[in-house]
Formats: sequence, structure tokens, C-alpha cells
Amino acid sequence: MSTTPTRPVRAGGRPGVMLALATIGFAVNFWAWALLSPLATKFTAALHLSSFQQSLLVAVPVVVGSLGRIPIGALTDRFGGRVMFPLVSLATIVPVLYLGLSGHTSLPAILVGGFFLGIGGTAFAVGVPFVNAWFPAERRGFAVGVFGMGMGGTAISALTTVKLVDAHSMQTPFLITAAVLAVYAVVAWVVLRDAPNRVVPSTPAAERLGATLKLPITWQAAALYAVAFGGYVAFSVYLPAYLKNAYGLAHADAANRMAGFVLLAVLMRPVGGWLADRIAPSRVLAATLGLVVAGAVVQAFTPGLAPIGTVAFLGMAAALGTASGATFALVAQKAPASQVGSVTGVVGAAGGLGGFVPPLVMGSIYGSYHSYALGLSLLAMVALGALVLNLLTVGRRRAVTA
Repeated sequence: MSTTPTRPVRAGGRPGVMLALATIGFAVNFWAWALLSPLATKFTAALHLSSFQQSLLVAVPVVVGSLGRIPIGALTDRFGGRVMFPLVSLATIVPVLYLGLSGHTSLPAILVGGFFLGIGGTAFAVGVPFVNAWFPAERRGFAVGVFGMGMGGTAISALTTVKLVDAHSMQTPFLITAAVLAVYAVVAWVVLRDAPNRVVPSTPAAERLGATLKLPITWQAAALYAVAFGGYVAFSVYLPAYLKNAYGLAHADAANRMAGFVLLAVLMRPVGGWLADRIAPSRVLAATLGLVVAGAVVQAFTPGLAPIGTVAFLGMAAALGTASGATFALVAQKAPASQVGSVTGVVGAAGGLGGFVPPLVMGSIYGSYHSYALGLSLLAMVALGALVLNLLTVGRRRAVTA
């Protein structure tokens, strides 16, 4: 087996500072990535969209941000986070300005803008290998979990977007987000430094991707993350519509509750990484996936929102956040150092795609049956399948090699 050649990389910086800046960058790009979701009901009313069209509107940025993580992860392995964080942030400004200034007057225009808005979602594939290189193996689960808190950028969007539109204009949240992205890109270029010991591959990206796809951990983690992070993304983009349709909540109330769901999931992500650093990640995943199964089954019966429905949703939020952190602790433990970015790209893509499909399914089911029971039952079955996969592959592998 050949070794991967390395080249000197730029030194300097401190792990804590680099982690903080990477987390901020992730949050800012995710804020941009999630701008359309809080406005979905406004667009639906103004453009007379169907339930499926509303779901499509919020799902398009997710799929692009997911698939885009594969090449972005490979490029990060090659060029490092110092180059890729500013580049992704600057590229995201273009669709943000387009949507805010002119691209929100028709469904095709919004879908075009949403397609390129997906660039913001690729920041995840930049941050994981960047942070991973700055920390020793025994602390990577927690460090990557802290970085994962940047997914709270969706909460920023949920809490501010509608309020800014109502108080000012449709352009306001997009202009503010574009300005923040520009400031971050400049700060990242000036302050960020890649880890001195970062392994820089010299083989072509296609060859590295092929090698990544041959690793068992790539597919195991991808399947688990599709459920863990995919479930989080699905709820973060579709929960306002669900709460409005199933419980008759006002738009602002539904958005605030979605922000609470997101915040809890965000806070639990480093907990998942921390736990996985100390016990087998497979055990953390088994417990959390079990909670998702239970929460989905309970919610399939559409219980009263207070307290049963609230407990079910918050339990799933905590479980999905913890499982997301544990999954990337598993990647940090098992993936070769020179392939962390490529593995992250594939696994991150699976997680994003896991969030793309459920809103479309839920929207279609609700449009046909005016009930979410079947959709939540499918979530329970998928989570149960992931639990079995975890026990039969990751858990068994850990037991054998321990």
C-alpha cells in the first residue's frame, strides 16, 4: 500500500481560535443556506404554490449543498480550509443577492437562486477536515462536534428572516446576510491558518475519491448520517409548515418552535462527539437512534402539542443532534488522515440528501391524505433500519477490534 506524499503547509494559529473561526464560518454559510425555508409560507401564499411546490422550494438548496460537498471535501484535502472557507463564502454571496434583489418573484426564479444557494451548505465539508487536522485523535470527536454547532445558522435564519421582511422589506435579510458573508471571507483569509501537520495529498482528486468510496467507513457513516443529520435538516426546513398544517399555529409561532428544535439539536452535537470520544460511537448511535424511533412513533398519532408533542419533538432534536456528533467522531476515528475531507464530502452529501427527500415525501403525503402519520411512520422505520445497521456493522467492528 503506497503512502500519500506530503508537502509543507503554512503554520501558525492556535487550535481554539481556528475552531472558533471555522464554527463561525459554518454558521454564517448555513444561515445563508437556510434563508428560503422561513419564507416558504409567504412565497406559497404570494405565488399560489401547492404543498409539493412549497416542499420543492425549500429542498432544492439542500440537495445542491449536499452533492456539492463531495468535490468541496476533495478540494479541501488539497488546498486546505484557509483557501476554501473564504472561497465558499464569497461564492454564496452571489445567489443571496440574486434572491434578495430580483429572484423571488416566481417559482422558477426562486428555484434557480435556491440551486446556487446550496453552495453555502458545502461549508461543512470544508470545516471538518480543517478542524480535524488541528486536534489530536482523542479530542477530535468533541472538536468536530463543537464545529457542528455551526448548523445553528439555520436558527439565526429562522429567528430573523421573517421579522426583517415584515419590519423592512424582502431584500433586507438577504442584504444583511451577504454583508456578513463578505466580512467573514475577509477575516478568514487574514486569520485562518491550516494545521502545521496537515497531510496534503498529491494524487488526483478522482483517484482519491475512488479510494474513498472503497473504504467501509465511508458507506457506514454515510448511511447513519443520512438519518441523523438528514432528519435534522428535514425538520429544520419543514417543521414550520408541519406545525402550521397539523396544529394550526401562526407562522411566527411555528418558526420560533422550529428555532427551539434547531437550537437543542445544535447544543447536543458536541455532546455526541464528547460521548463518542469516551465510549464507543456505536453505543451513542444505538441509544440516539432508538430515541428517534420512539419519538417518530409517538408523533405519528399527532398527540396534543403540550406536552406530548413538544416532548417528542425535543427528544428527537436532542437525539438527532447527538447522533450527528457521534457519526463524525466515528469518521475522525476511522478515516485515514489524508482522506478525511473526501470521506466528509461523501458522508456530508448523504446527510444533506437525507434531508432533501423527507420534505418532498411529507409534502406529497399531506397533499394527498391531509395527514402526516404515514410520513412519520416512515421516519420511524428508517431510523430503525439505521439502528440495525449500526449494531451489525459499526458496533460489531468496534467489538472485534477493541
